[in-house]
Amino acid sequence: MKPKILMARAVFPEVIAGLQQYFDVESNQEDHIFSAAELAARLQDKDGVIATASERISAELLAASPRLKAVCNQAVGYNNIDVAAATKAGVMVTNTPDVLNETTADFGWALLMATARRVTESEHWLRAGHWKQWRYDSFLGADVHGATLGIIGMGRIGQAIARRSLGFDMQVLYHNRSRLSPELEARANQARYVSKEELLQQADHVILVLPYSKESHHTIGAAELALMKSGATLVNLARGGIVDDVALIAALREHKIAAAGLDVFENEPALHPDFLGLSNVVLTPHIASASEPTRRAMADCAARNLLAALLPDKDRPFPPNLLNPEVLGKVMLADK
Repeated sequence: MKPKILMARAVFPEVIAGLQQYFDVESNQEDHIFSAAELAARLQDKDGVIATASERISAELLAASPRLKAVCNQAVGYNNIDVAAATKAGVMVTNTPDVLNETTADFGWALLMATARRVTESEHWLRAGHWKQWRYDSFLGADVHGATLGIIGMGRIGQAIARRSLGFDMQVLYHNRSRLSPELEARANQARYVSKEELLQQADHVILVLPYSKESHHTIGAAELALMKSGATLVNLARGGIVDDVALIAALREHKIAAAGLDVFENEPALHPDFLGLSNVVLTPHIASASEPTRRAMADCAARNLLAALLPDKDRPFPPNLLNPEVLGKVMLADK
């Protein structure tokens, strides 16, 4: 009998075909978003699941899924999973780090440039038929070259963003839970470690790339936005909830900062409707990793994690991206 797995969302058909060599696969190519009850029903007889940010893996769900041994998230972030509850239940949890670093950094720059130079705002104006003549003051934006870039969250993606700033002759400030080594700072365009307050006060462009947690919830709120320059821009590539969206809407409406570029939102995809009425915000639907090679690499990484979790061998005794290694002892005892 092959182990049974659930693909919680649609995925490249080749990934399903590869997994079917080893598993009894229930797929969801219709890409229906399961309710909590539907997900629980489907996981009743499953040994593993490849999940995405849209699936909430709670303590209650884990308790109702007695056969479940592995939850493999097809994402870097995993705030949709109660990792502590999974560990207690003896369930391995994995993510897909590294494979999307460079693509996400590329998109961070796309969003920064579009925000600073008012690209989407001017395009909408043009498409609406308003362009009749050139004017010296049409859609004046902010320079990127020679400006100060502030990065909050200096992991691999943050460092990749900083490396790209060298070509724009930028000064890089960063704030992180811990300071990088001098070698990594040098590679990140001589990035300088500062407090969050100093970064917000000095940066012309601020990019958020930190993981979501209870501690990072509303890292940027009304008080932080008040510290920023009136001509500054804010880009959020990280997770919804790191920014207080209501406070950001007020700051944009009152022009306390110049503009924002957002790929993530609180309660996405049900983003706050007031964003849609603002001209000084660039909005994208959580697509920072959305190049075809990278999305394929993420799916393949999740599949490798699941294979190692459910069918370990001497070459892959445990998943390469295991987030809760302390669960391995429980798994080994359960297999005896």
